[in-house]
Amino acid sequence: MGDSETFGIEKGYGEEVISWLNEQSKKQGWKLEARLYGYTISTKNFGEFEMFSWIGDVQIARKLINKASKRFKIKVIEGGYKPKEKIFRLKKFDYAKVRKDEKTIGQLEFEATRFGNSHWEIINEERR
Repeated sequence: MGDSETFGIEKGYGEEVISWLNEQSKKQGWKLEARLYGYTISTKNFGEFEMFSWIGDVQIARKLINKASKRFKIKVIEGGYKPKEKIFRLKKFDYAKVRKDEKTIGQLEFEATRFGNSHWEIINEERR
């Protein structure tokens, strides 16, 4: 499972936003390819999100997902924030921001097993 799989789009907008992301990256000549992988995650505070993965530059992915949030007026999960401590654990962790337009409205903490092919799960979330 790639580290880029902690990005999400508000449920119901997945296909439309993914096609827009790929179209924009192609139009700008950026190397970014996004695709849904059929996993939905539910949060207590922010609703449901369709998770997606991407291949390319993280800065471009973050820039485009924020533009998509503003354009479609939806909430998105901007993931890929790693914990600072370099401790070997049996599980891997990732942190994400929940955004609407250009504002951060919350934070999520994800966890997945290091071995095997499991999905990310939310272990902590907080509103701003």
